[in-house]
Amino acid sequence: MPRTVDPSFVDLLTPSFAQLFLDRVAASSPREAFRYPVDGGQGDGWESVTWAEAGERVTRLAAGLLSLGIEPEQRVGIVSSTRYEWVLADLAIMCAGGATTTVYPSTNTEDTAFILTDSDSQVVFAEDDEQVKKLLERRGDLGSVRKVVTLTPVTSDAGDWLISLEELAELGDAHLAEHPDAVTSTVAAIGPDRLATLIYTSGTTGRPKGVRLKHSSWVYEGEVIKAQGILGEDDLQFLWLPMAHSFGKVLLSSQLACGFATAIDGRVDKIVDNLGVVKPTFMGAAPRIFEKAHARIVTMQAAEGGAKEKIFTQAFKVGLEVDRLKLAGKSVPLPLRVQHALFDKLVFSKVRERFGGRVRFFISGSAALNSEIAQWFHAAGILILEGYGMTENAAGATVNHPDDYKMGTVGPAMPGSEIKLGEGDEVMLRGPHIMDGYHNLPEETAKALTPDGWLHTGDKGSIDADGFLTITGRIKELFKTSGGKYIAPPAIESKFKAICPYASQFMVFGEERNFVVALVTLDPDAIAGWAAENGLDGKSYTEIVRAPATREMVGGYVEQLNERLNRWETVKKWELLDHDLTIESGELTPSMKVKRNVVAANNKDRLEAFYS
Repeated sequence: MPRTVDPSFVDLLTPSFAQLFLDRVAASSPREAFRYPVDGGQGDGWESVTWAEAGERVTRLAAGLLSLGIEPEQRVGIVSSTRYEWVLADLAIMCAGGATTTVYPSTNTEDTAFILTDSDSQVVFAEDDEQVKKLLERRGDLGSVRKVVTLTPVTSDAGDWLISLEELAELGDAHLAEHPDAVTSTVAAIGPDRLATLIYTSGTTGRPKGVRLKHSSWVYEGEVIKAQGILGEDDLQFLWLPMAHSFGKVLLSSQLACGFATAIDGRVDKIVDNLGVVKPTFMGAAPRIFEKAHARIVTMQAAEGGAKEKIFTQAFKVGLEVDRLKLAGKSVPLPLRVQHALFDKLVFSKVRERFGGRVRFFISGSAALNSEIAQWFHAAGILILEGYGMTENAAGATVNHPDDYKMGTVGPAMPGSEIKLGEGDEVMLRGPHIMDGYHNLPEETAKALTPDGWLHTGDKGSIDADGFLTITGRIKELFKTSGGKYIAPPAIESKFKAICPYASQFMVFGEERNFVVALVTLDPDAIAGWAAENGLDGKSYTEIVRAPATREMVGGYVEQLNERLNRWETVKKWELLDHDLTIESGELTPSMKVKRNVVAANNKDRLEAFYS
C-alpha cells in the first residue's frame, strides 16, 4: 500500500526550487545526476555527470547571469529542445533568482517574438542556428533582450549580442572572483512566493497565455512524489519530454526532491533505441508514445504470421485473463498460472526487453490513455500509471501509485491538495500547486480562478468512493447532435486507436448534425509496414492512403469500433487525410494534442460534404 502522507508536510517545504537544487547537490554530491548522449548515444556514447559537477556548472552559469544584471523575478527565456544544456540553463536561472520563460523549439518566429516580448525577457538561451535565426529576424521587436546565450556552437553573427554557454560561464567565474557568495546569497533570498516560471500554453486558439507559477508550486510537486515513496535515489529516469512543457518540469522537480539520476535526450525518434541502451526504471510520456509502441509490436507480430503470431495472440489472451482475476481479488487456477509462466518467458519478457527490461512503471500524462492499451501493457508486466494535471496547476494534480492504482482513472488528489466537481461535473483543483494567474491577463485569470482559490480546469470528470478521479472529456469538446444526444469525442477516438494499430489520429465531428463523422490519419511508420505486405511497397504515404485496399482495411476497423458504441455515437462516414498531423503543420500542439479547431478549419469543405 502507498505511504500515508500527513498533508501538513506542505508547511515544511524547502523555500525555493533553487534551494532544492543546492540541497540535493550537498546531499548527493558524488552520485550520478545526469547523463546525456555523445556520438549518437549508442553503446557507451553517454556522458555521466555527478551532482557535484552539475552544481559547479550551474553556479558558474548563474553567476554569469548575475553579472549580466539579472534581478529577482526577471524573465530569462529558453528556446530549445530537451537536452542536458536546457536543464543547466533552467537551474542557473533559478539560482540567479530569475524566472524561466519557456519556448518550444517548434514555435514559429511570430509567436516566439510574442512570448519573449510579453514576458519582458532580459536574456535568452537559444539552442542552435535555427533558433537564433528566429531571434535575429525579430530583433527589432525584442528590445528587452540584452543578450542571447547559445547552447551549441552557431555560425550566426550578431556581434556581442550573442555569446556561448562557455562564455557565460567565464563571465560567472569573474563575478565569483569578486563576489564568492553571490549565488548562495541570491538563493537564500528567494522566498516560496517568488515567480519561478512563465510557461506559455500552446493553446488551440488565439495567442499563447503565460502561466505564472511560483517556486512553492514546483517544490511541492517534487516533494509530494518523494513523500508518497513513488521514486527514490536508486531509480533511473529516461527524459525525452519537452522541457518547455510543465510535465517535463515536474519530472525535474521530482529528481531534485528524490535524488535519482536522469538520462536526457529529446530526440523522439530515438526513444525506443535509447530505452534499450539506458535501461531506465521509469519514464514519463504522452499517450501517443504508448499507442505507437503498442501498434509497432502488434503489427510486427502480425507480419510474422504462423505459429509465432498464434503464440503471441494466445499469450495476451492468457495475460489479460490472469490480470482480470488478480485485479478482481480472485485466485488464478494452477493451469492458467502454468500457461502464464510459459508465455512470460516466451513473449512478455521480450516485450519488456524492448523497453530496457528494468522499467518499474511508466507515467502517462498530458492526455487520456486508452484503458485497453494500458491493460495490454499490464498483461505484459509493464505498469503505466496515469496522472492528471495542467500547466495552470504545475502539471501534477493526481497520480496513481505503483502499489495502489486503478486503470482507467488518473488516481487520487496529491496529498496536501484538493479536488471537487463543480457545475456540470467540471473538475476543480485547489492547493499549493495552483498558478498565480495568467501574465498580463487579469480578466482571463478571474475566469480561471475563484476568489477562494479553486481552479477551473475545463475538464469533465467523476470521483469514486476511494477518491480516484476519472476524466470523462473536455467540456468544450463535448457536443450535442441534432437529435439531442451528447457525444464525447476523446472516448470514441481512443477506442479506435486501441483497435486499429495503423491509426495515428481519429477525429470525431458532428455538432448539431444528425450523425457522427470522422477524419482519420495513419501512422507513417506503421502503415509502411502494412503496405509492404499488401502490394503497395515503395508507395508514398499519399498513394497508400488513397489505395482501395487501405480504405477497405480501415473500414473494417471502423466497423469494429461501431460495434462497441451506442447507436447515436456510431461513425456513419469517414475519410482518410492525405497527411498525418504534425506540430510543424500547426495541427498538433507541442505536447501532441490535436488542435481540433485547426483540423476542422483546414477540412471545412470535406466535413460539409459528409452531410451534403
